[in-house]
Amino acid sequence: MYAEITGWGKCAPPAILTNDDLATFLDTSDEWIYTRTGIKRRHISHVPCSEMARVGSEHAIACAGIDPTELDLVILGTTTPDQFIPNSASTVINAIGASNAAGFDVNSACTSFLYSLNIATDMIKAGSIKTALVIGVEKTTRLLDWGKRESAVLFGDGGGAVVLQATQEPLGLLGAKLSLVPHTREMLSMPEFGVDLSHQQQHDFYPSLTFEGQEIFKNAVKGMHEACKDALTKTGLTQDDIDFFVPHQANVRIIKTLAKRMAFDMDNVMVCVNEYGNCSAGTIPLSLCDALEAGRIKPGMTLLTASFGAGLTCGAGVIKWGERTTPIATSEAKLPPCNQTAIEILQPAIDAAKEKYGE
Repeated sequence: MYAEITGWGKCAPPAILTNDDLATFLDTSDEWIYTRTGIKRRHISHVPCSEMARVGSEHAIACAGIDPTELDLVILGTTTPDQFIPNSASTVINAIGASNAAGFDVNSACTSFLYSLNIATDMIKAGSIKTALVIGVEKTTRLLDWGKRESAVLFGDGGGAVVLQATQEPLGLLGAKLSLVPHTREMLSMPEFGVDLSHQQQHDFYPSLTFEGQEIFKNAVKGMHEACKDALTKTGLTQDDIDFFVPHQANVRIIKTLAKRMAFDMDNVMVCVNEYGNCSAGTIPLSLCDALEAGRIKPGMTLLTASFGAGLTCGAGVIKWGERTTPIATSEAKLPPCNQTAIEILQPAIDAAKEKYGE
C-alpha cells in the first residue's frame, strides 16, 4: 500500500511586508536583506493559524475531488497553533466538515510538515486509514522580536495542505529520513515559551527568538545533506534519479549551498523564498503548490524534499508524483477581508520592541 498525493492547496495572507517596509523601523535595506537571504517580501496574517489552515485545506480537498467526510485523519504541522488545549487540528476539522476524521498537531518547527507527511503516509501504508489531510501552516511573525534584524527579516506567514489517498501504485512519499542534529537545540529556540509561564506576568506576549545564524547555516546544510543521502539510500535511488528538488525555503544561500552539494542544477530546484520568506512548516506545501501552478512538476516525476528547523530537526523525503498535476475541482475558500496594512497588523509588536531597546 502507498499514499499518493491527490490534492494540494495553499494560503498566503493578503497583507504584504516588503524589505522597504522593514527599513522604516529597522536598521536595514532592501539590498542588505535580499543579498543575504534572497527575500523580497513576506505575507503577514491578520487571522489565526487555523484560518489559514482551513483555506489551504479546502483548496486541497477540492483539488482531490473528495468530500471532507472521506477524511480519516487530519494532521496540522505547526509551531504556532491557535491554542494547545484542545489541539488546533480539531478547529480545522470542524471548520472544513471532516466529521469522520481524527486529528492532532505536530510540532517539529520548520520540519513539521515533512514529519506529518511521513506519519500520515506510514498510517496509510499500515492500513489503519485510507485518506488523510496533511497541513503545514504558520503564523511565525507572532513569535518575532521586531528589534532583532538578524531574525525579524527572515520570516513570513502562510502555508498549505495536501490530501493523501491509499493506492496500490508506488506513488507518494516512497521513503524518508527524519533526524535531529545533536546538541544544537539552543541555537534556534524560543526560551521560556512553554507551559511554565510563571515568569510571564503580562497579558501580552512579546517573545524573542534566539538565532545563531552562522551555526544554523552550517548545521542545517549538513543535516539536510545527510538526510537526503539516507532517504535516497532507503529508496534505492541516486541523485541522478531526482527530477526536481523542493527544499525548505529558509534562505537562498542555504538552498544554493545544499543544491551544490547534491549536484543539482538550480533550474531543477524550487525557489520561492523571495515571495514568502521563511514560513517554517508552511514552506514545503507552498513550494509544491507554486511549482504545480507553474508547470514545473510533471506527471511521473521523482521529487526530493528536505527541511530543517529549531531543534535542530532535519528531514528529507523522496516523493513519486502521479499522473495528475491539475485540480479535479476548485474551491472558493478565502480568508476574511483584511482592512490593515502589514505594518498596522504588526504595530503593537513593533512598538514593544522599540520600548524594549529604548528607541
